Amino acid sequence: MKKILLNILIMMFSVTESAQAASWWGAAVGLGHEQPYVNLPAFDLATQDANNQLVPLFLSSNGEYMWSEKPFVFSAANGEIKSSEQMTKVKAGSTLRDAYLAAQAKYFPANGQLPDTLFFTMPQYNTWIELMYNQNQADILRYAHAVVDNGFPAGVLMIDDNWQRYYGNFSFKAERFPNAKAMIDELHALGFKVMVWISPFVSADSPEYRELEAKGYLLKTPHGGTAILNWWNGYSACYDLTNPAAVEYFVSVLRDAQSEYGIDGYKFDAGDNNCYASTAISAYDTSATTVDHTASWARIGLHFPFNEYRACWQMGGQPLVQRLGDKDYSWAAVQQLIPQMCVAGMLGYSYACPDMVGGGQFAAFLDIKEDEFDQALIVRSAQVHALMPMMQFSVAPWRILSKENLAIVQNMAKLHTSFGPYIMQYARKASQTGEPIVRLMEYQFPHQGLENVKDQFMFGDRYLVAPVVDNRLERDVRLPKGTWRDEQGKRYKGGKTYHINVPLERLPYFELLK
Repeated sequence: MKKILLNILIMMFSVTESAQAASWWGAAVGLGHEQPYVNLPAFDLATQDANNQLVPLFLSSNGEYMWSEKPFVFSAANGEIKSSEQMTKVKAGSTLRDAYLAAQAKYFPANGQLPDTLFFTMPQYNTWIELMYNQNQADILRYAHAVVDNGFPAGVLMIDDNWQRYYGNFSFKAERFPNAKAMIDELHALGFKVMVWISPFVSADSPEYRELEAKGYLLKTPHGGTAILNWWNGYSACYDLTNPAAVEYFVSVLRDAQSEYGIDGYKFDAGDNNCYASTAISAYDTSATTVDHTASWARIGLHFPFNEYRACWQMGGQPLVQRLGDKDYSWAAVQQLIPQMCVAGMLGYSYACPDMVGGGQFAAFLDIKEDEFDQALIVRSAQVHALMPMMQFSVAPWRILSKENLAIVQNMAKLHTSFGPYIMQYARKASQTGEPIVRLMEYQFPHQGLENVKDQFMFGDRYLVAPVVDNRLERDVRLPKGTWRDEQGKRYKGGKTYHINVPLERLPYFELLK
């Protein structure tokens, strides 16, 4: 009898242990720092996106996944996911990796194609934080020359919002760009590829608005009139990109702009589900919902190898560059980068960039004097970026950093470039297998108690990267089982936690030897 009772107790403990071990990730990249989910208020995938990509998928550490073709409201309580949509748990194996690979193969398989390789092998530069809405020829050229003059490698350069005459028009403002073609030629001569910011919106009462309205290429109201949507830059009409004729027309307009100016590609901003009012209707596809419009906007990027998105719906496995949503200039924002990038990879968005070094939320940079910047924050942010698939600058390091700290950030840009062949190896693998480039510790080393580690990550199969993400000069690193060697040549036995010193110039990373 004692033996029977003991067996029952062992079985009860095993079931409890298994239930506790099942952690869940998914649905929203912008909630990556909240994952694995413990407690989360209701979140609506039809109207909220946390400023980032969405996929109606949940993945568990015990090899299960749940999928829905439609958006839903979900919440979490004590680690359990509750959803307004009935979703079946599918057992795909015993690990988080098993769950992801099974779901990915079924619902968003990799298609074998990549965005342009320059995104991965060289840093990117965006003019937003330095110029904000004052995009102009002289300052853009000044910024680009400063990149090269300060020893940073040339790569993709993105000209941000407010270069156009108005939304829906794709000519440069003559008063700000006296010779836009010559500007882009000069940027090319410096070694840059040039992208410009665009959105799906069209300024009302413009020639383009009247032409598109006559063609039936704009979203409608339930009463049949043209819908005017409220988004962060005011009130505008919006392309109906569920309509193939509107898509063909829009792509032709973008190609014409490329031919006229020499533009290499586009930063496709907006398109968030919350930009599309529930009352905005497609005359072509009356069943289209907010997220269908988000996906239609994302598919435009498939026509252009130089592309970038911040909002997506069910576009995993496609050759689209994804960027994390605009981050504040804060330590809390730096701490969100790693978990959000890891979740992006597990939702099929492997070709991703961790926002901009130091943050991309312009309001956070207003009224900060050059001598008031927390230079350690900028340096540590650059170190997080360095061994990610992509690295993007916006605030000018040479403007705000000391000579010593600028040298550290220069070295991080050069480190990223030196890892270009390795990054491309895993980018190509991602395009064939769907395997993420940036991986959670739990994904790569299941059931070693690493599911809540959010300040280190695996970079492919070979490197564990452990940046400092707070204002300290030390940290703990949890090394999984195996033999590891750090970037300074020191060897470690895995399966242990090590406390290491991390002066500001150091980015700790560890190579798995066996």
